Amino acid sequence: MASPSALSLDLSALQRRPVFTSNARVDSHDLVAREFSDHGLKWCSGAVDTALSKVRIRQLQMFMLQYGAEVEIRPRPFDDFVLVHLSLSGAAEMVSDGVPIRLPAGAAALIAPRRDLRMRWQQGARQLILKVPCQLLRAWAPESLQNDTRFVHPIVALSSVQGQQWHFLMQSLLHVSQQTVESAAHARWVDHMESNVALFLASCAQGMPVLTQPSVPQIELPSSAAAAGDLRRLERLDDYMRSRLSAPVALEDLARAAGVSVRGLNMLCQRHHGESPMALLRNCRLDAVRARLLEQPGHCVTDAALEFGFGHLGRFSSYYRERFGELPSQTAGA
Repeated sequence: MASPSALSLDLSALQRRPVFTSNARVDSHDLVAREFSDHGLKWCSGAVDTALSKVRIRQLQMFMLQYGAEVEIRPRPFDDFVLVHLSLSGAAEMVSDGVPIRLPAGAAALIAPRRDLRMRWQQGARQLILKVPCQLLRAWAPESLQNDTRFVHPIVALSSVQGQQWHFLMQSLLHVSQQTVESAAHARWVDHMESNVALFLASCAQGMPVLTQPSVPQIELPSSAAAAGDLRRLERLDDYMRSRLSAPVALEDLARAAGVSVRGLNMLCQRHHGESPMALLRNCRLDAVRARLLEQPGHCVTDAALEFGFGHLGRFSSYYRERFGELPSQTAGA
């Protein structure tokens, strides 16, 4: 039987639906974040040649994404959808909640991080990504979710046979995306195909042990009441940080503002943002600097950095470039 990499996909439906192409790092980051989730993006070797295409099949969304250059991606955990990546070309390395896998060309994996996701895409890598809302899984395969909200595994590598089946599913969805027939029978057929996707993903996870890494602390998922309390604390924390972007702030100040201990604050931020409290504060300040530079072209970068609490300009430039993919002087001169 042919391996998944030997199977060809007709991608013309996606090629006719470009969302954007760009050779600019900042545009690439911002436009991809709109379709998925906020994320850190570090550009490594190679030229930027970002291209994103998208088709929608009722509840499902399918993307074809490339960055051109080698990139490191660190998305914030997402809890209302899961992603299935299929490597069309190049390789991608992923670590979801401490569980590592490598996706060579032709391989596929389901990704559903609870706490932390890190990816490294090889230069020239191109991925076919299906975005599956948890609502669809909840309707057709509730056994695939924990506490009715999270997929049972942070990452599931599809076997060779499962990968072949996934190729066929994706090709069928691509064909359906090109049909414009609006009839009750057609709608039921599309619903049937979407239910097949949910059931297939549940079957891939069935019987697998929950993979964990001893080095990764296990964080208990909060109940609905606890989640509401978390949101209130995060809102107080966000209000406090934004009101003191220019003032000295210690970790203890942030904990008092949120109404928790320092340890509790660290757990809260890691659970919901995958970052430390001080990293969140730093990102808020970086965002404020960027907004100032964009609003006032030619504004002095040093003045903007000092205004929002960055006393060490070398570290500030490094943080800025890591978050936005360009130097602050490039933004100021835009």
